[in-house]
Amino acid sequence: MVTDLSPFSPGNCKCLVVKVGSALLVDEDGKLRREWLQSLAADIADRRTRGQRIVVVSSGAIALGARRLGLPKGGRACLEDAQAAAATGQILLSQAWAELLGDKGITAAQMLLTLGDLEDRRRFLNAAATLERLLGLGVVPVLNENDSVATEEIRFGDNDRLAARVGQAAAAEGVLLLSNIDGLFTADPRSDPDAELIARVDDIDAVLKRVTLGESAAMGSGGMGAKVAAARIACKSGIPLGIAQGTAPNPLARLEETGRCTVFAAVSASRARKAWLAGRLTSAGRLTIDAGAVKALQRGGSLLAAGVRHVDGKFARGDAIEIADESGHVLARGLAGYDIADARAIAGKRTEAQAELLGYAPRSAMVHRDHLVLL
Repeated sequence: MVTDLSPFSPGNCKCLVVKVGSALLVDEDGKLRREWLQSLAADIADRRTRGQRIVVVSSGAIALGARRLGLPKGGRACLEDAQAAAATGQILLSQAWAELLGDKGITAAQMLLTLGDLEDRRRFLNAAATLERLLGLGVVPVLNENDSVATEEIRFGDNDRLAARVGQAAAAEGVLLLSNIDGLFTADPRSDPDAELIARVDDIDAVLKRVTLGESAAMGSGGMGAKVAAARIACKSGIPLGIAQGTAPNPLARLEETGRCTVFAAVSASRARKAWLAGRLTSAGRLTIDAGAVKALQRGGSLLAAGVRHVDGKFARGDAIEIADESGHVLARGLAGYDIADARAIAGKRTEAQAELLGYAPRSAMVHRDHLVLL
């Protein structure tokens, strides 16, 4: 057993995003691989009993829908076919996940996202808040790209990169891409018997100088190139990403037993968040906080409205703002949980008084710790 050594084990990763490709979920005839999915549900149940939160990014809707509708080329002959297949297959896909996870006593939830949902900061925060609440309730969220409405201009195009972005939104500590290959090789193992598995990648650019990524999978849209692109997204956010064989039953248990996969090592999470928040985003406003709130932030807590003394600037929910102490020293930068009008209305107020002032249920924090970096 190499459980304790794996960055994706429950002991080392409290929240894991697991991406499942079409080729694993759907056979060549377009039928659901039900027994395999049952085994994955058992793996998920086992990990949840050991304290790991799981988020699933699941492909397969287009493949399932194409078979149900009798569409040629797996539903990918044209954009309209793909959209129709996705709309039809998504019902079948979500039903299968809900039923098989339900057999293990687990409630599943469906979230369909487009590129814009995670590129737009406000919608990103909405998705993050939904994921946080679902995970807190013990639910397994099952996500997919909303291919029924997405066009080529506004879509991820593959669920590998979507999984990496979901990892950011879920504040995950790992992203695992289950594939029909063991990981990244020095050459295509299907044609080169001397190809070797690369167990760890610390420098993506250096590795790409000596490997060939090969072609995309026939059924889906995410080849090795998409997986490496996903690794760039995840690793720059401080999240390690793995590529592992998923074809055989109980793929998560198999990974723990063998340790066979490629791990793309992450940049330090603190450095990644600091580069994102402190370096790349400008500040749209400032919150001045009291001494108690300063101590809470230094202990790793979120910024609550009760500790805010002044609100300045012009910002909307999701904008980058500064957080300063009462002497004017900027301590942190984060993403605003409220528009400025609402932030001013509840500044200095405790949670029980906020709902009446806002007219709706307050959020958990003025600036959540997952979207905040100390400077």
